[in-house]
Formats: sequence, structure tokens, C-alpha cells
Amino acid sequence: MAGCGRSHGQGSFWGDLIGRNPTDRGKAGSKRSLLVDGEGGPLSVVVGGANVHDTKLLEATIGAIVVERPQPTEEMTQHLSLDRGYDNPLGHGAAAAHGYLAHIRRIGEEKMDVSGNKRYPARRWVVERTLAWLSKCRAILVRYDKKASNYLGLLQLACALLWFRRQWRLAFLR
Repeated sequence: MAGCGRSHGQGSFWGDLIGRNPTDRGKAGSKRSLLVDGEGGPLSVVVGGANVHDTKLLEATIGAIVVERPQPTEEMTQHLSLDRGYDNPLGHGAAAAHGYLAHIRRIGEEKMDVSGNKRYPARRWVVERTLAWLSKCRAILVRYDKKASNYLGLLQLACALLWFRRQWRLAFLR
């Protein structure tokens, strides 16, 4: 029996997987966790509340990879580059549990070259570029869907569209 003035089958007012965003005056929001290859092609996407830490979504993001992954062997280790937000036991444990060699910069550590000068920042721009490509879809930029499954379906459709455009472009250039 439904309570709180709701009928059977109705969810909360704002939808599911919504959380208070700590950086935006506590407004309700959602977070997209994205795993991409070296070229920026999306491999998996997961939706969570805005107040959920990234390391808690890492396990689900790695588990949601849609392509078949080759088994890691002794000779061929699989690498996973993560930013400083994953530098804790949960981040290291999730990467190790799935057979990845995690490359996580320590918090407070700068990338320096041999002479001690600052080098270029990490390759986070590949993920940021893919998120910008996804944000060009108006239905994804602002979440209008109450159900997280509908929003996730739109994200997966946009990721498939990115792969289709990439394959078309490569076939066109040949």
C-alpha cells in the first residue's frame, strides 16, 4: 500500500537517483559516471545521485562495460587512468577487483619532469570532451526524466550515436 499521499506505482516527487548537490547550494541533481577508451569513445555509463562520491560509482561503472573485455594476463595488463578523486581504498580496490592496473595520481602530487618543472595535466580532457559531446543532446544536458532508467537509456542511446558517428567518419575517410 502506498503512503504519503501517493498512489500505487508512484515514486518520489523528483524521481529516483537524485541527491543534494554539495557544490550547487544543495539543489537536487544527478551525476553521470563515464568510462571511455583512449580516443574518447564511451564504454560504459552509470547514473547516480549528485551527493554520491565517485568511488562508490566506480564499481558499477566498470561492471557496466558493454563490450567484451579481453581477459587480463601476465603479459598484457589492462590499465585504468583515474583522477585524484579516486585516491582512496575504495578506488584502488574497485580497480584491482576487476583486474585493472590503476594509475591514480596521489592527492597533492604534481606531475613534474626530470628538471622539476610542471608538466602537462593528466589526460582528464578525454573524458571531459566525451561529456561535452553528450551534453550537446538537449535531453541529457538537463535531466527531465523522473526515472533514472529512462535517463540512463537516453545516455546509452547518445553513446551509441557517438560510436555510430565515429565509425561513419572513419569509413568516410578511407
